[in-house]
Amino acid sequence: MDILTEIIASKYKEVEDRKALYPVKLLEKSIYFEGPTVSLKKYVTRADKSGIIAEVKRKSPSKGVINPYVSVERTSIGYMQAGASALSVLTDSKYFGGSSEDLITARKFNFCPILRKDFTVDEYQIIEAKSIGADAILLIAAALEPARLKELATFAHTLNLEVLLEIHNREELEANLNAPADLIGVNNRNLKTFVTDITLSTQLASFIPNEFVKVSESGIENPQTIIELKKNGYRGFLMGQNFMQHSRPEQACHEFIDNLKKLERKTL
Repeated sequence: MDILTEIIASKYKEVEDRKALYPVKLLEKSIYFEGPTVSLKKYVTRADKSGIIAEVKRKSPSKGVINPYVSVERTSIGYMQAGASALSVLTDSKYFGGSSEDLITARKFNFCPILRKDFTVDEYQIIEAKSIGADAILLIAAALEPARLKELATFAHTLNLEVLLEIHNREELEANLNAPADLIGVNNRNLKTFVTDITLSTQLASFIPNEFVKVSESGIENPQTIIELKKNGYRGFLMGQNFMQHSRPEQACHEFIDNLKKLERKTL
């Protein structure tokens, strides 16, 4: 069994347990449930922003423990002050060390789009995402049948949540082009083998229709990579480990974006 299959099997059980603990009626009473959402799609394409979706991630199956004691408040505020376009918050506990409380904290201190990064397999999780203050959810093509992914994306839109559709190859892309996604993310890391290849984004760029905002995920380690990805039509850049491996992730983000701006000025 590969790690993605293991995670998804575990996620189905976790969702059933959470349904018993926190019924939908309870989630719908959250102060965030009827509130407006902020568009991830619009923010990553804003000219005054970097396009970077900066992530809060304590650990991962591929890298193990990364930054277990990170301050979500300090880091999320710092990311936005550094010029990030949006936040991504891992809420999976078992494999990534995250929680719903992490996203609630990020929401409390920031007015910006927040992506709930988790393995979404059920409508309940989408209701939960809205109740904790998320603006967008992630749907992973490798984890869902196309018909099911389409159902979940459609449901997310009924709650005014945007959808980042994550794919890893052309087959996954073409199988899900009729899903009502807002952004398409190319995960440069294979979730089954953990092999990362940044050139995957370049290879798949021309196959992604222009109506979707293109996002490159994983493996971005230097500003020059973003310059090259922008030439291929990418507007969003999901970055977690590169920042989180530092004791002050927000400072690492600030330095990265400063260097990106300097590079962009040189290429004008």
